[in-house]
Amino acid sequence: MGKKFAAVATLGLAAAELYRVPLRKRDMPTLQERIAMQKEMPTTLGDAAMGPMDDAMHGIKINNYGDAQYVAEITVGTPPQAFQVVYDTGSSNLWVNNQKPGWFPWSAKHAFYEHDKSATYVKNGSKFAIQYGSGPVSGQYSQDTIHSGGVDVANYTFAEVDNTAGLGLMWRVGKLDGICGMGWDDISVDGVETPLRALVRSKKLEQNVFAFYLAGGGASGELVLGGVDPNHYTGEFSDGIPVVEMVKGTGKYGYWALDMDDMKVEGESFTSVRKAIVDSGTSLLAVAKADFDKLAAKVGAKPVLPIPPFNREYMMNCTADAPDLDFSSAARLTRSRRRTTV
Repeated sequence: MGKKFAAVATLGLAAAELYRVPLRKRDMPTLQERIAMQKEMPTTLGDAAMGPMDDAMHGIKINNYGDAQYVAEITVGTPPQAFQVVYDTGSSNLWVNNQKPGWFPWSAKHAFYEHDKSATYVKNGSKFAIQYGSGPVSGQYSQDTIHSGGVDVANYTFAEVDNTAGLGLMWRVGKLDGICGMGWDDISVDGVETPLRALVRSKKLEQNVFAFYLAGGGASGELVLGGVDPNHYTGEFSDGIPVVEMVKGTGKYGYWALDMDDMKVEGESFTSVRKAIVDSGTSLLAVAKADFDKLAAKVGAKPVLPIPPFNREYMMNCTADAPDLDFSSAARLTRSRRRTTV
C-alpha cells in the first residue's frame, strides 16, 4: 500500500483491512507491553472520513534512530519548551521529563520541563504513575498549554515525571524525553483526558484522523494530524476492520485492537491468539510466550543473551534463510518478508 510504510489510524475505525507487521532488527531496549487501566468514558471520537491533503492537516517530523526509535516534537508551556516524545498508540497519557541532567558523563541527557518558566502553567500536584513493559515512571500532574503539529490545546492535564529509574537502560540511552499516548480512553491512567480527545476537542482538525509514515534506513518520517499525506502512499484506504473491545462485552476501548484470523508459517498455525494491537511505541513483535517458543524454534531465532531481561527477546541473522510469516485478518493475507529480528 505504501511507498515504504504507512500506518494510518482513524479515530473511529482502524484504517486498513491489512496490517503489515515486519520483523525488524532491534538496536536497543524499547517499550514492549502496556498496562490496561479501565476507565468508563465515551468511545466515539468522531467522523473518520478521509480526504485530500489540505491546510487543516498538521505534519510532525518523526526522527528515526536505527529503525528502532521513532520520536517527534511536542512543546509544553508559554513560551514553548520542546521535547522529543514517542507518539505511542499503546498508551493514552502524556508525560514529559522534569529531571535536570546529572553531572556525570554517563548520566541520561534529556530535555526537561521547567514549569516556573511557563506563563500558562497551573499547578495540580496529584501523583502520577504508569507501568510500561519496560518499567514504571512516576511524577505529578500539571496543567499547561501543549502544542503538537500546529495545534494548541490550553489547560491540558499532563504529567511531569521525576522518576524514570524503572526504564533503566532504555531511558539512559534512548532519545525520548517523554511519551504522548495516542490510545483510547479506557487505558488512560486516572481517567485523564487523552491527547486524542484534546486534539478532537480543539476543533482544529479537518478530519478526526491521524497517520504515521515511518521511513526506513534511518530516514525521517512523518506523523500527520487531521488527514493523510498522499505523498506517502499509493492506492486507496479501506475502513473494513473495526477497532474491537479490550475484553468482549465490556464496551471498553483502549488499544487500537483488531481481530486477527491467524499467523502461519508454511501453512501451519503458530498462534492461539485471535486479537492483535497496532502499537507505534514498540519496534518489536510481541507474541504470547507459549506460541513464541514454538515460533522461535521454527524460524531459528535465538535469545539476545541468556540472562534476564534479554532472554525474553530473540534475534536472528539478518541474512538468514528463514520461512515467511503470514498474518491474516478479515479474510485478507499479508506476508512478512523482512526476517531480521523477533
